[in-house]
Amino acid sequence: MNIAELQKLTDWLIDGGRSTTSPTRFMAECCERMVAAGLPLWRVGVFVRTLHPEIYGRNFIWKPGAEVELGTVDYHILESPDFHNSPLKIVFQQGLEVRVRVDDPQNMRFPIVNDLRAEGVTDYVALPLPFIGGTVNASSWTTKQPGGFTDEQLAALRSLAKPLARVIEIISLTRTAASLLDTYVGNRAGERIMGGQIRRGHTETMNAAIWLSDLRGFTALSDRLPAETVVDILNQYFDCQVTAIKNHGGEVLKYMGDGLLAVFPIDEYVGDEQQVCSRVLEAAQESRASVASLNYPIGDAVERFRFGVALHVGRILYGNIGGGNRLDFTCIGPAVNLAARLEKIASQLKRTVVASEGFAGVCRGGWADLGEFPVAGFSKAARVYGLADETSAA
Repeated sequence: MNIAELQKLTDWLIDGGRSTTSPTRFMAECCERMVAAGLPLWRVGVFVRTLHPEIYGRNFIWKPGAEVELGTVDYHILESPDFHNSPLKIVFQQGLEVRVRVDDPQNMRFPIVNDLRAEGVTDYVALPLPFIGGTVNASSWTTKQPGGFTDEQLAALRSLAKPLARVIEIISLTRTAASLLDTYVGNRAGERIMGGQIRRGHTETMNAAIWLSDLRGFTALSDRLPAETVVDILNQYFDCQVTAIKNHGGEVLKYMGDGLLAVFPIDEYVGDEQQVCSRVLEAAQESRASVASLNYPIGDAVERFRFGVALHVGRILYGNIGGGNRLDFTCIGPAVNLAARLEKIASQLKRTVVASEGFAGVCRGGWADLGEFPVAGFSKAARVYGLADETSAA
């Protein structure tokens, strides 16, 4: 063991491992420094829980001479036999260290022993990584050294786990903040907020295609069904749109009851307005098909659903709006107002997809001119277009 190198490593961790630029690079450099200090590591794993609606945790796996593997697990891991029979379950739930010597018969209760033996591993130790907030995450350390880890090497791993946990906690908190912002306000808005746009008045103008939709008959639906059922229906209904919106370059900004507001940014300098609007139309057609196939069993009946979406293109004001220290990152402007009015017209016409003259003019083909309609709050009537393949339905 090289005590001087271990001290340098400890100092590097206390300093935040600032010579690295990413979590995977931090993991790689940390393990490489440990090996250089005399720790005979073969495989190292760091397992961190996260605050995410779909992802239970992330894992980082290092092996000498290989790229760090980054993986995720969903909440089903808690029900899997692999987790229940793993030393990591003890670490996560009890915060205890677990050592598994491959040649110790008592450790045969862990199925992982057979995998370790096949890999040539002689010793495995799982160490808790306690965070200041009280949660406990986990790390695993293996070696192929004959006889396993020595007492001195184990002591070194235990002493390094504490500063390592601090750095991982900082990285984890930063990622969690970004993930929560992404979950609740969207990726682009989250990036801006994390970048410092947190004051009222921090806004910018942006050219974008605008998507505004709602579920037909939602008021009557919510009046006759239990609230839990309505929430479940809404979640499935929004799933029909969000996947298509994200896959085609859009970002959901807001849910308003059964309403959904999304934007598809247009780069004016690249001149991709036509491409963006084409992708928006594709997303609308996919959502129309998904909602049409959505059915929900309620008692002996099956509920079917219809929705409407208005598409427009124009300039919007995008940023922080609100009062005091309670802000909302959203978009406003005449273009958004017109999209909202068009969505109401779509409902009146019993249309699924309608578009403004501006949107239909950019994304040509497949439209039927539905005529001009007075628009509340606007001095001029708006010409409205519907998809030609909905003519018979109208």
